[in-house]
Amino acid sequence: MAFESLAERLQGTMDRMKGRGKVNEDDVKDMMREVRLALLEADVNFKVVKQFVKDVRERAVGQEVMESLTPGQQVIKVVNEELTKLMGGEQVKINTASRPPTVVMMVGLQGAGKTTTTGKLALHLRKKHNRKPLMAAADIYRPAAIDQLETLGKQLDMPVFSMGNQVNPVEIATKAVEQAKEDNHDYVIVDTAGRLHVDDNLMDELDQIKAAVNPDEVLLVVDAMTGQDAVNVAETFHERLGITGIVMTKLDGDTRGGAAISVKAVTGQPIKFAGMGEKTDALEPFHPERMASRILGMGDMLTLIEKAQSSVDEEKAKELERKMRTNELTFDDFLEQLSQVKSMGPLDEVLKMMPGANKMKGMKNLQVDDKQIAHIEAIVRSMTKAERDDPSLLNASRKRRIAKGSGRNIQEVNRLIKQFEDMKKMMKQMSGMQKGKKKGGGMKLPFM
Repeated sequence: MAFESLAERLQGTMDRMKGRGKVNEDDVKDMMREVRLALLEADVNFKVVKQFVKDVRERAVGQEVMESLTPGQQVIKVVNEELTKLMGGEQVKINTASRPPTVVMMVGLQGAGKTTTTGKLALHLRKKHNRKPLMAAADIYRPAAIDQLETLGKQLDMPVFSMGNQVNPVEIATKAVEQAKEDNHDYVIVDTAGRLHVDDNLMDELDQIKAAVNPDEVLLVVDAMTGQDAVNVAETFHERLGITGIVMTKLDGDTRGGAAISVKAVTGQPIKFAGMGEKTDALEPFHPERMASRILGMGDMLTLIEKAQSSVDEEKAKELERKMRTNELTFDDFLEQLSQVKSMGPLDEVLKMMPGANKMKGMKNLQVDDKQIAHIEAIVRSMTKAERDDPSLLNASRKRRIAKGSGRNIQEVNRLIKQFEDMKKMMKQMSGMQKGKKKGGGMKLPFM
């Protein structure tokens, strides 16, 4: 999980502040010492840490905290706001040309994930914004770079402009923009070459491509797991090339998160996207306020809702709600919901977006094995249609047949059936509470 180590340290420090009726300067000093250590251990740039601690301390010992009715909560609010500010303040969207096509130039070192990110960005633009992007293969040096992009294009059903590896990259980029105009593409994403380290030849070539196609966006792709090296690379590229935004890859695998916190403060350029996995749709717009909320254990309900909205069929959701109210839920409905939840991403990551999930019993080290979900699906699919519609038919002999057919044991079958029945009872109770609420009584459920 991104920022896991930092989140644990900061949340522990924040928890100690919550119960304070009064906060004095010594309390703030002790807290900021812990915050400083947590940030340094997370590989945040030391100059960034120094300024952050200074800004928080000034606000935390000011009147807005000292005269607050709940000083402990107010201090946490200050840390959250300053952390958000540090990472950019608010989401910065990708630039768009006044007249299409919008030209996006992808730059960075080898191994950061430029080519893969090019495909992810193209899919994001088509899927989320209904755009028609063209990918251009301008990396003629890395073996199989062109083949990789063409393979991605076939996988995503996305057009790729290529002229082979014997043509100058400047000409490839120029011709790609011309082709995009002819074919009415509204975005051209140019996958440029990288090197193992920043050198003059690389920068000269990128300068030439930039001068030739006049990109609306120069996105630097950096690997979050390289920590401060990623920040140094970003600083160098910005000084030499003038980047307009950053894509932070492998953020899901970086438990420290120092690069993501430092890079905006050091370069002045925003993180626009974050790579959160290997799948082609695992690219998310970067929201500083949501990331700060995750780090401090406040959850990320907006991203969770967006994932749900993009993954859940609205008509099926309405039908499911009706079945919940009338207690008609079947195992087929259960399978359908399981499939839609899986499409939102790894279940453990989805659950961790819930506020306070890190403090729930068993959630801290939760790892949901895909095999467990496959076992559940196998058990349900081994039932007949009548059994899935009416679990009361499941006697001992039917359960033995289902266990044998799914390759699981009878205990697992019994456990799943019991969990399903318990879930139906709980939903029936929730439905009753909802009716009571409408009549003026009962409990108000936030999700009903």
